[in-house]
Amino acid sequence: MAHLHTDNIFKSMKDMQFEDTISHECGVTMNESVESRAIAEVMAEKPGITVTYMPAMIRIDGEGKIEFKMSEISEALGREMTPYLFEICTSTHYGRMVMVDDDTVVTVWRFGRGT
Repeated sequence: MAHLHTDNIFKSMKDMQFEDTISHECGVTMNESVESRAIAEVMAEKPGITVTYMPAMIRIDGEGKIEFKMSEISEALGREMTPYLFEICTSTHYGRMVMVDDDTVVTVWRFGRGT
Protein backbone atom coordinates (compact mmCIF):
# COMPACT_ATOMS: atom_id res chain seq x y z
CA MET A 1 0.00 0.00 0.00
CA ALA A 2 1.16 3.54 -0.72
CA HIS A 3 2.54 5.93 1.83
CA LEU A 4 0.27 8.94 2.43
CA HIS A 5 1.79 12.31 3.32
CA THR A 6 -0.13 15.17 4.89
CA ASP A 7 2.81 17.09 6.39
CA ASN A 8 4.30 20.21 4.81
CA ILE A 9 6.99 19.11 2.35
CA PHE A 10 8.54 22.56 1.99
CA LYS A 11 11.59 23.66 4.01
CA SER A 12 13.24 27.02 4.50
CA MET A 13 16.58 27.48 2.74
CA LYS A 14 18.47 27.40 6.05
CA ASP A 15 17.14 23.87 6.67
CA MET A 16 18.02 22.56 3.20
CA GLN A 17 20.85 20.07 2.82
CA PHE A 18 22.28 19.60 -0.67
CA GLU A 19 23.93 16.32 -1.57
CA ASP A 20 25.82 15.29 -4.67
CA THR A 21 23.69 12.19 -5.29
CA ILE A 22 21.35 10.89 -7.96
CA SER A 23 17.69 10.34 -7.18
CA HIS A 24 15.84 7.43 -8.74
CA GLU A 25 12.48 9.05 -8.07
CA CYS A 26 9.90 10.20 -10.57
CA GLY A 27 6.46 11.68 -10.20
CA VAL A 28 3.82 14.24 -11.02
CA THR A 29 2.32 17.29 -9.35
CA MET A 30 -1.31 17.88 -10.22
CA ASN A 31 -3.70 20.76 -9.75
CA GLU A 32 -6.34 20.00 -7.10
CA SER A 33 -9.44 18.81 -8.99
CA VAL A 34 -12.02 16.01 -9.08
CA GLU A 35 -9.92 14.23 -11.71
CA SER A 36 -6.69 14.62 -9.74
CA ARG A 37 -8.33 13.24 -6.60
CA ALA A 38 -9.46 10.17 -8.57
CA ILE A 39 -5.94 9.69 -9.95
CA ALA A 40 -4.50 10.01 -6.43
CA GLU A 41 -7.00 7.49 -5.01
CA VAL A 42 -6.04 4.91 -7.64
CA MET A 43 -2.30 5.49 -7.25
CA ALA A 44 -2.45 5.45 -3.43
CA GLU A 45 -3.36 1.75 -3.64
CA LYS A 46 -0.19 0.87 -5.54
CA PRO A 47 2.96 -0.31 -3.73
CA GLY A 48 5.88 2.11 -3.58
CA ILE A 49 3.79 5.19 -4.36
CA THR A 50 3.63 8.23 -2.06
CA VAL A 51 0.66 10.59 -2.41
CA THR A 52 0.97 14.03 -0.81
CA TYR A 53 -2.08 16.29 -0.51
CA MET A 54 -1.51 20.04 -0.34
CA PRO A 55 -4.08 22.86 -0.39
CA ALA A 56 -4.00 23.43 -4.16
CA MET A 57 -1.98 20.44 -5.40
CA ILE A 58 -1.60 16.70 -5.17
CA ARG A 59 1.81 15.15 -5.62
CA ILE A 60 2.40 11.52 -6.60
CA ASP A 61 5.94 10.18 -6.19
CA GLY A 62 7.54 6.81 -6.82
CA GLU A 63 10.90 5.25 -7.36
CA GLY A 64 12.08 4.12 -10.78
CA LYS A 65 8.81 4.00 -12.70
CA ILE A 66 5.17 4.95 -12.16
CA GLU A 67 2.50 3.55 -14.45
CA PHE A 68 -0.83 5.39 -14.73
CA LYS A 69 -3.60 3.24 -16.27
CA MET A 70 -6.40 5.34 -17.75
CA SER A 71 -8.88 2.42 -17.47
CA GLU A 72 -8.32 2.22 -13.68
CA ILE A 73 -8.62 5.99 -13.31
CA SER A 74 -11.77 6.03 -15.49
CA GLU A 75 -13.39 3.45 -13.25
CA ALA A 76 -12.62 5.46 -10.10
CA LEU A 77 -13.71 8.72 -11.75
CA GLY A 78 -16.94 7.35 -13.19
CA ARG A 79 -16.21 8.69 -16.67
CA GLU A 80 -13.52 8.39 -19.31
CA MET A 81 -9.99 9.53 -18.54
CA THR A 82 -7.63 9.85 -21.49
CA PRO A 83 -3.89 10.53 -21.54
CA TYR A 84 -4.71 14.00 -22.85
CA LEU A 85 -7.02 14.82 -19.93
CA PHE A 86 -4.40 13.33 -17.60
CA GLU A 87 -1.82 15.74 -19.01
CA ILE A 88 -4.16 18.68 -18.38
CA CYS A 89 -4.38 17.67 -14.69
CA THR A 90 -0.60 17.49 -14.45
CA SER A 91 1.01 20.85 -13.74
CA THR A 92 4.53 19.39 -13.72
CA HIS A 93 6.41 16.11 -13.66
CA TYR A 94 9.90 14.92 -12.94
CA GLY A 95 11.46 12.01 -14.70
CA ARG A 96 10.50 11.35 -18.29
CA MET A 97 6.77 11.15 -19.03
CA VAL A 98 5.74 8.92 -21.92
CA MET A 99 2.33 8.04 -23.36
CA VAL A 100 2.81 4.34 -24.10
CA ASP A 101 -0.66 3.88 -25.63
CA ASP A 102 -4.21 5.21 -25.21
CA ASP A 103 -4.47 3.51 -21.80
CA THR A 104 -1.01 3.99 -20.30
CA VAL A 105 1.14 6.93 -19.25
CA VAL A 106 4.41 6.26 -17.43
CA THR A 107 6.98 8.40 -15.70
CA VAL A 108 10.44 6.91 -15.41
CA TRP A 109 13.59 8.29 -13.85
CA ARG A 110 15.62 7.18 -16.87
CA PHE A 111 15.38 5.07 -19.99
CA GLY A 112 17.58 2.11 -20.64
CA ARG A 113 18.37 -0.95 -18.59
CA GLY A 114 16.18 -1.53 -15.58
CA THR A 115 13.19 0.53 -16.73
